[in-house]
Amino acid sequence: MKELDSTDNNEEQSQESTQPATVIDRADLTEVHEAANALVEALANVPDGDMVGEIVANALKLLRDQTNRGDIKLINKSFKELRYALKIFAPYRDVRKVSIFGSARTMEDHDDYKQAAAFGKQMAAAGWMVITGAGGGIMAAGHGGAGADPSFGLAIRLPFEQKTNPFIEGDPKLINFKYFFTRKLMFVRSSHAIALFPGGFGTMDEGFEVLTLVQTGKSVPMPIVFIDKPGGDFWAGWQHYVKNHLLARGLIGEDDLHLYKITDKIDDAVHEVRHFFANYHSLRYHRDEVIIRLQKQLTEAQLETIREKFKGLAVKGTFQLSAPLNVERDEPALAHLPRLIFTFNRKDHGKLRMLINHLNDLVEK
Repeated sequence: MKELDSTDNNEEQSQESTQPATVIDRADLTEVHEAANALVEALANVPDGDMVGEIVANALKLLRDQTNRGDIKLINKSFKELRYALKIFAPYRDVRKVSIFGSARTMEDHDDYKQAAAFGKQMAAAGWMVITGAGGGIMAAGHGGAGADPSFGLAIRLPFEQKTNPFIEGDPKLINFKYFFTRKLMFVRSSHAIALFPGGFGTMDEGFEVLTLVQTGKSVPMPIVFIDKPGGDFWAGWQHYVKNHLLARGLIGEDDLHLYKITDKIDDAVHEVRHFFANYHSLRYHRDEVIIRLQKQLTEAQLETIREKFKGLAVKGTFQLSAPLNVERDEPALAHLPRLIFTFNRKDHGKLRMLINHLNDLVEK
């Protein structure tokens, strides 16, 4: 068994042992389970140890379930990737971050590249960190504009097209992934905003995935901005497809169009991202309730306007102002923020985004 305090290594281990020192028949795991139960009991006395104990218990079920070695390797490697990535992001948990997607094939003299570099530069100047896939093209532009210090790189090992760009190469905030699904999870989970520049299948995949996650409530709301070159029509063509094929056939709703913004102006893109947090701070789901944390307390008049304008979002009762709930006791740093709470219908996420826009617009009035 590996020592728990051994040095982390994000690369593949050089070689696996082909034969354990002692082989125990899977049918007789009595000693293993006794040792594991003792470990789980000890973990119960450690902060968050109960959750780690569940991980240990579920890992042992792989033996009970007669899971084949290939599947166990998949689970093991994906778990290791996620654990390592979370460790790297942890010191920057409280810093806003934007993920930038776009083609790895975009050349430095292309207007899309210049737009991405300008966007990365402005976001870094505003105190944000920039996450890209660490490759060339738009990814290199985002890192180059932002600089190394505020940049994260989430690289994927591919047989082609994926060479680490010089702006993030060798940086401790560069993380190498074997699997797309672990990498994509970290992109969305670690981001407070998404910016997409013209790209191919991968960019479309990332764009539609984040829209799906926000539309279904599997991700908290966040600004999603599609950025074109000045006068460009790449995203206008995409929008034509969305409106004339998805919306026209009833496959999405009219309010879903409010989940994102298309622009060819960097200043507008930066404003879209930053303005999202002008008054809105964060959101937390608790059963059927939505807890919206705000920067500024609402007046009674503003609350009444929200109750009337967005009443369809609340399926029971109405919008209420509140102090922190007991369920939020694990986030003491946010205890000072005022709350807007209501019982959400859990389906109109486009309308929820419109509510957030309304809350943000209040600070400018």
